[in-house]
This record gives sequence, C-alpha cells and structure tokens, in this order.
Amino acid sequence: MNARQLEVFRAIMLNRSLTAAAAALNVSQPAVSKLLRHFEAQLGYRLFERVSGRLVPTAEAHLLFEDADRIFREIEVLQRFSRRIREKEVGLLRVAASAPPSFSILPAALVRFRRRNPGIRLILHTLPAEEIAAKIVIGEIDLGITMTTIEQPLVHSEVLGTASIVAVLPESSPLAAGAVVTPADLRDHAIISYGSQPRVGQLLDRAFEAAGIARAPQIEISLSIAAAPLIQRGLGVGLVDGLVPWRSFAGLVVRPFEPRIDLQIVLATTSAWAPSRFTKEFGRDIRAALADLAQAAPA
Repeated sequence: MNARQLEVFRAIMLNRSLTAAAAALNVSQPAVSKLLRHFEAQLGYRLFERVSGRLVPTAEAHLLFEDADRIFREIEVLQRFSRRIREKEVGLLRVAASAPPSFSILPAALVRFRRRNPGIRLILHTLPAEEIAAKIVIGEIDLGITMTTIEQPLVHSEVLGTASIVAVLPESSPLAAGAVVTPADLRDHAIISYGSQPRVGQLLDRAFEAAGIARAPQIEISLSIAAAPLIQRGLGVGLVDGLVPWRSFAGLVVRPFEPRIDLQIVLATTSAWAPSRFTKEFGRDIRAALADLAQAAPA
C-alpha cells in the first residue's frame, strides 16, 4: 500500500466513478483502473463491485475509507501549511544582540525585514556576548549581533564594521565647547564608563595610561545605554560606544574621544548547521542598516 493507491481509492469513493475519479486526479481512466486492480491485489479483497453498470463500494471499502479520508485531510492541511511557509506567511526568527546594536542597528534592520515578511514571528533578546554565544551553540537563537568577536569553535563571527568610543556630555558641560575630548580633558571630571574587566574597559585603561593618567570611573556601568539618564542628571561624562543614538536623548551632546578606540560590530551565527533562509535574509538587512547608519553619521 502506498500514498498514490490510497489517493486513487479515495477519489473513486468520493466520485463513485472511474471516469470522474480520473478527471479529479487529472489522469487517464485506464491509469486509475490499473492502480485500483493492483491495490485490490495487494489487499487481497475487492473494494468495488459493479452493480447495474455502477461502482458500488464493498463493506471493506467503507471500513478502509474512514482512515484513508482522515489521512488525506491531514495531508491537505499540511500542504496548505507548506504553501504558507513557502509564501513567507508563517515562520520564526530568533535574534539576540548586545545593548548598543539593539538600540541602533536592530530597529533599522527590522524595518527592512518586516516590509518583506510581515507574517514572520520575531523573538528578540538583549544579552551580553557570552550569553549570545551560548544560545547560538545550543540552537536557542538564529543569529546575534555583538560588540566583540566570539571565540568559540561552533560560532562564526563576521566583522561588519566598527563603532568608536565617544564622550557623551551634558549640554552645559564646558567640554562641549571643544571638538574632541581627551584623557587630559577629563582629569577633573567624574567619569561614567565601563569597568576594567571587559575588553573595552581595558582599551580605555591603556589610553589613559598612555596619557599618564589613571582611569577611575566614578560610576561603572555594564550597559552603555544606562549612562544616558546619569549624564542627563549631570552626574558625569560618559565614555561609551558611539553606536547608541546618543543625540536622540534630550540635553546630551557627543564628542569624539581621542585617542580613537574602535569596537567591532560582529554578526554571530553557528557553523553547526545550515542557516535558515530568514537568518541569511536578516543578515543582509543588518548589513544594509549598518551601511545606512554609517552614511547618516555626522562627519
């Protein structure tokens, strides 16, 4: 017994005619007759009798039809669902990003993606790079955007660009009058920035040491976005990544920090299995969004 034999049997039961069944299946009547004979031979009993020139189902046929009809109704549901997947009416994409890309790259990329795929369900996580790596490896997310390369065997890291460290100041700060901010400029100012443990903190430590100054943040943060309300309240100068749209926060100004410190913007995926079409597609949207942000950035 195979699916084609069941399909022919069901068509005959529904149409009560070999000719009508053949038309419903878009095949020839002899082909339907041949398949029916082979099917009956395999089963070992007749499914139809000819009575007054008409096909009449046997009792065995009625018993078999109940399950055959149920199976094909389920197949039809599956076929409809498959078409919806093909037409991108259903689907799932799971994305994780560290805080800076979550506030800058992700919104622009999602606008592009949603225009083409309004029916796709999206799950977004804001996580540190270490957690993103772990979730990629075990298959809980499809791709991640981080500010550092992930050094794990099953994680593929593609550097998409860089973001520089900037000084974020209250409008009233005297440093706002300058074109740049240096470690020497911050000697008498409270600093809001990362601790020395993450890589970005180590890079900042070296920049200050080269200027003969010990970097000692008065307020340490783990997420750059957390600095915004603190700077707005006049609690200090933020040394943070320039990827967050700082200029959208009222009362803040942004100045380049020198010496220049660049952080990588990394697209992380897994090499353990082939990426889905939505993973590849959203990766292209991330690249396009990053290019748009680079063009819109002030000189």
